[in-house]
Amino acid sequence: MLRFIRRRKRRLKMKKVKEGDGHTLKEYRLWNIFTRSLFHIEITNDQNEKIDYAISCKYFAEEPKADLYRNGIHIAYSKLPAAFVVENGVIEIEKGGYGINRIRYDSDKEETFSVYPDKRSIRGLRMRLHKRFPKISSPIGMIAILILLTSIVLSAPQLIEKITEIPWVSENIGTFESPIAFSLQVNTWIWVAGAVAGVERTLMLRNHWLIDMETSYWDS
Repeated sequence: MLRFIRRRKRRLKMKKVKEGDGHTLKEYRLWNIFTRSLFHIEITNDQNEKIDYAISCKYFAEEPKADLYRNGIHIAYSKLPAAFVVENGVIEIEKGGYGINRIRYDSDKEETFSVYPDKRSIRGLRMRLHKRFPKISSPIGMIAILILLTSIVLSAPQLIEKITEIPWVSENIGTFESPIAFSLQVNTWIWVAGAVAGVERTLMLRNHWLIDMETSYWDS
């Protein structure tokens, strides 16, 4: 059942893919750390030829999308989430509240392979830190998880209270008084800490429905 649902979702993503215009992939520069992310994967086709695929995504875009390049040539683009059909499989991309949080290559043989960030990108630098200094990287990841879980615990009751203040909700379901009540300044710091932790999780391409739950949907 779950496999059927995944395949159906993938087909819907494939329908969004548009043909590329053939322009050449621009070299990733240092300043691109603040403007776009870039991922690479090398796939071997049936003729035993190695094909280099690159996926580029701009930050802060009004409508997030991914551009696909084959050996440096733009061949397709799609709104996110996206699924690109390539040699013997599909490159699938998912996005979260802080950007791309999942990208992988699923082969026709139902094998899954990683798609790696460019070494010069901010994700690439974070991955390099993780590989070279795992004793430093692991605690950073654990701290991010603790911050996100704490922000959920502190935020959820206040959010529920705000929701129950809506007239229809209060009249038909009832009201809820949060046992936690922080000032706007404290709630802002909680949001900032959660955002920073969320970015750390996104840089490592990690996502969990609970840990990475959005906790900032309350009105001041």
